This record gives sequence, C-alpha cells and structure tokens, in this order.
Amino acid sequence: MGRPSKGRQRIEIRHIKDADRREVTFSKRKSGLLKKGSELSLLCGAHVAFVVFSPGGRAFALGTPSVDHVLRRFDPPPGDEDDGDLLALLQDGDCMSAADRGAVEAIVRRTEETKARAAAEKARMDAVGEKVRQAVVKAGGKFWWEADVEALGEAELPEFARELRRLRDNVQRHVDQLLASA
Repeated sequence: MGRPSKGRQRIEIRHIKDADRREVTFSKRKSGLLKKGSELSLLCGAHVAFVVFSPGGRAFALGTPSVDHVLRRFDPPPGDEDDGDLLALLQDGDCMSAADRGAVEAIVRRTEETKARAAAEKARMDAVGEKVRQAVVKAGGKFWWEADVEALGEAELPEFARELRRLRDNVQRHVDQLLASA
C-alpha cells in the first residue's frame, strides 16, 4: 500500500530553478488561470482577456467573447489610427519583451492574413453564386442545378460540378436510408 497523500499544501512562491518543474508548473497554473477566466465570464457575464507567454516564448490567449473584442473596448492610444488594435494596446503598457512582442506581432499578422483570405474567398464564392443565378435565369429554370452550363465560365464550372456531386451524394444517401427503412 502506498503512503497517504499530503493533500494540497502551500508552497513558497519563488522562481523555480528546475526547467522541467517550471514547465509543468506553468502548464498547470496557466490552465487554472484560463479556467478561472472562463468561469468568471460565464458566472458574472464579465468580458475577460488573458494573454500569457510561456517561458519558451509561446503565446496563449483567452478572451470572452474574444481578446480583440475585450481590448477594443478601450480607447486606442493617441495617434493610433487602428481602432483599439490588440498589438497597440499591449505595446502601450510596455510590458512585453522583444520576443513576446514578436510573437504577438506574428499572431496578429497571421490573423489579419487569414481574415483577408476568408474575405477574398467569400467574395469569390459570391461572384460564382451570382454567375450561377444568372445562368439559371438564362435557362429559364427555378433551381440552381438547372443552370445553363454554357453560360458558366472557367471559374464557376469546378464549383458547380462539386455542388452537383454533393447534391448527388445527398440524394443517394437519402434513397439508401429510405430503402433501408422500407
């Protein structure tokens, strides 16, 4: 039989010299901090934002509804045209090292690039949808699958074919379900 547990004990709050213990402590304390933030938001309706940097320089963030949303509630620093940018607010406090600032800049840059790609893809798909609607009207049909294929261009045909395959697969799945239940 093993020795009985000592239970939770107070520890002296000081820097942990052993790197492995420091990493384990960081991981456990970080998850506890993020859990507390999420509970605070859920229980009290508070808007919460945390950005935590690991000893290795990785950034971890929690925000409810989002970190950016919470930080945008503050007025932007004077002379900053970007309305409450996360990076500007974090740098304003001068609380980050150069490595941390670089990590945040990379996260912000990737976020903006992803938003731009998503907006471009949405615009492209809207244009494809409009072209298909025009082809449906030209063919005199009521449904998107009745579109005049000759009226579609090279950009629209692959999307149209993919959607036709999805429609065929959905119809086949529905038929299989009906046959299995009969």
